Amino acid sequence: MITTTHLIEAFERNLRIIQMQTEGLTQTDSLLQMPFRANCLNWVVGHVLVNRDGILKSIGEETLLSDEEIEVYKRESEPVSIDGAGIIPLQRMLELLARGQERISASLADIKIEEFSKDIQVGDRNRTLGERLFFLYFHETYHVGQTEFLRQMAGKDDKVI
Repeated sequence: MITTTHLIEAFERNLRIIQMQTEGLTQTDSLLQMPFRANCLNWVVGHVLVNRDGILKSIGEETLLSDEEIEVYKRESEPVSIDGAGIIPLQRMLELLARGQERISASLADIKIEEFSKDIQVGDRNRTLGERLFFLYFHETYHVGQTEFLRQMAGKDDKVI
């Protein structure tokens, strides 16, 4: 059975992977586009922040991003290709992820496993808290995996993990 401790460790691991994959990269590096329909590292990390806001909201915590910032990085938003208004600097995103992880870890540590079966509203659907958190973890890992290729695109010919 998955416990809150497992979830805390899993989200912490994803954060560490993002931190390792972005080590030594600049804001300019984070804006490089793949030569096919995909998005840049800046969007991917920003989208993980949007996902983390979903986690925080689900567990009753204050979110990290403003509504305007969410618009840039939400699902099906326009590709991020230039630095400009509304684009969050990579370093700030990494700081926000770390701050959010502290809140996620502290809040999940206080949740009793029985609370995972509590129904919550997600859009127009009912889900249990456990289902919601598991989906958000799955979704995040999908994007964390993309960071490896985006790091390589920035010219880092290395193996981080």
